Parts: sequence; structure tokens; C-alpha cells
Amino acid sequence: MQLVAENLTLERGGRSVIDGLSFRIEAGQALVLTGPNGSGKSTLLRALAGYLRPAAGRVLVADAGVGCEPAELCHFVGHLDGIKTHLTAAENLVFWAAYLGGPEGSDAPARVGAALKRFALDALADIPAGYLSAGQKRRLALARLAVAVRPLWLLDEPTVSLDTASVGLLVAAINAHLAGGGLAVIATHVPLALERALSIRLGRAEVSA
Repeated sequence: MQLVAENLTLERGGRSVIDGLSFRIEAGQALVLTGPNGSGKSTLLRALAGYLRPAAGRVLVADAGVGCEPAELCHFVGHLDGIKTHLTAAENLVFWAAYLGGPEGSDAPARVGAALKRFALDALADIPAGYLSAGQKRRLALARLAVAVRPLWLLDEPTVSLDTASVGLLVAAINAHLAGGGLAVIATHVPLALERALSIRLGRAEVSA
């Protein structure tokens, strides 16, 4: 499986923010997006998720020579946590497990329990999300990555509000996803210890391995 962008041009407010960008990432690789605020990182992630139509070019996920749109294959975690404050942490993940689906025949309670444990939320499972700290809410938002299997993770500044230990949990989850053949595109201002990552700095022409 590959994520491919070809001659991608993206506009925001009638102004071009990304012009003629092309890249390809293979199964097991991450692409890290860096650059100053306003350089187009969030805009690019939204285009990869299918929320924004490119002004030119295209995005596709290619698998064994067959191309398809990435929207149904991705987890997207943006700036907003996307949690319901009146539901408990576990209930929020039950909702996401049902909404996102999972492997056929999978057990949703088991997936929810595993997600809570992976992001160190198991002791908070029965606490209403409105009582959680900003960092705990962020971990809860990220925990939905673990309740349904999707090959492409699109993460927009996922480390916001996370302490050092929580960043470590996130990096471990991403590396495990990549080790299983997944793909990830991550916009960040914080260096992440990813095992297989390429990088693109937006705002000027620079691509590095």
C-alpha cells in the first residue's frame, strides 16, 4: 500500500498555500510535516483526508496497482479532540468503535479496553470526559486510533497538551502501527522518535529522509 500525492495544489481563502507538491510513502513509513504556522500543514492533512478538494493534482491510496480515495481508509485527528464531555472516557471510545467500525467479528469492548490501556486511560475509564485534564482529553482523542483498524493515520499536531510520558505513548503507538504495515502523516512542531519517517518542510522546498 502507498499514499501518493501528485502535483498537488491547495488553496485557502483564494490563496495558494501549496503548489505542485508530489510525494509517495510506502507501507510502514511515516511522513512528518514541519514548517511555520500558516505554511499549509493542516490544509494538506485535510486534503489527504478528503475534506478539501485540491485546486489541482490528486491524492490516492494505491494498493497492488488499484487506486482509491483515502477518506474511508484513514483516521484523522485534528486540533479538536472530538469527545463528548457528558460521556465517560470508555463511552466515548464505545461511540468511536461503533462509528468507525473494526475488523469483522472483532469484540468492541475488548478493543475499547485495549485502547484505554494503550493510552494510559484505563484508570479513568468511568470518569466523565468533561472532568479530564487537557492532556487526558488529548489522549482520549488519540485512543480512537486503537479502536478500529485503518491503514492511514493523519495526525495534526497530536502532541498538543501532552506531557513527556504521554508523547512516549503516542510515539510507541505510531511505531507499532508502522511496524504492522500502516502509514502515517503527522504535522508537528515537536521532534518525534519515529523509526521509519520521511519529512517535508512546508513553506520552502525541502524534502529529507
